[in-house]
Amino acid sequence: MGGTQDSTAQDSTAQDSSGTQGAARGTGGGGRGAGSVLSGVAVAVGFVLFLGGFVWGAVVYQPFTVPTDSMVPTVRPGDRVLAQRIDGAEVRRGDVVVFTDTRWADAPMVKRVVGVGGDTVKCCGAGGRLTLNGRELDEPYADLDDPGAAASGLRPASQTPFEVTVPEGNLFLLGDRRAASLDSRAHLQEAGQGTVPRSAVRGRIDAVAWPSATMVGRPAAYADLPGGTSRPGPLRIQLAAAAGGAALVLLGCAYGPLARTLARRREQAGAR
Repeated sequence: MGGTQDSTAQDSTAQDSSGTQGAARGTGGGGRGAGSVLSGVAVAVGFVLFLGGFVWGAVVYQPFTVPTDSMVPTVRPGDRVLAQRIDGAEVRRGDVVVFTDTRWADAPMVKRVVGVGGDTVKCCGAGGRLTLNGRELDEPYADLDDPGAAASGLRPASQTPFEVTVPEGNLFLLGDRRAASLDSRAHLQEAGQGTVPRSAVRGRIDAVAWPSATMVGRPAAYADLPGGTSRPGPLRIQLAAAAGGAALVLLGCAYGPLARTLARRREQAGAR
């Protein structure tokens, strides 16, 4: 009888041990199951963010190749730039825009907006600077070097003197590299005195995508004028969404191999 009781106690202990191990396995499996679900969610959300960022960017931005050196140093010939698709009414002073005007050329051109409808743009003021409605502009973005003016030591904002009152609905455009730019100054004798209609604008350049990856800022000189400067487009948000999505996809995909490696190490440690 005593032997029977001992055998029953041993069976009970074995069952308890087996139940404990089974519970432990169940708990571990549940943890791995929850991790797999979270991994799948991370991958799905990551794909949505990654693809959404690129699709959103393709809808909002259009790539262009800069054709000439007239906008050096802001952008250079051959640069691949991203121009936000905007309506001409959204253009502000200081914007670098892509536009098409058949009186200038058949291909898209890149220039900086200096004056809008109602502005009087003049060169040059007493200090050799460009003036806008009688106010001299500080233009740190402009390349004013001119071989013809090197001997005199003067660096005026333009070697071509002019004074233009911009018609309503039009824009006065200059290149940043003044000595090498065929811009509104080259069309002063035409109707509109070299200005182009806002409707000619195809986009506003926000960034250089290649060969450098740089944002194109808004000049502070125009910030406190009526209308101010334009706000940057959503490019940074789109890039952040794409980068965050890619990170989530990588982390989600890495979970499975990492979890299996850790499980094997725990098993090996338990066996020892």
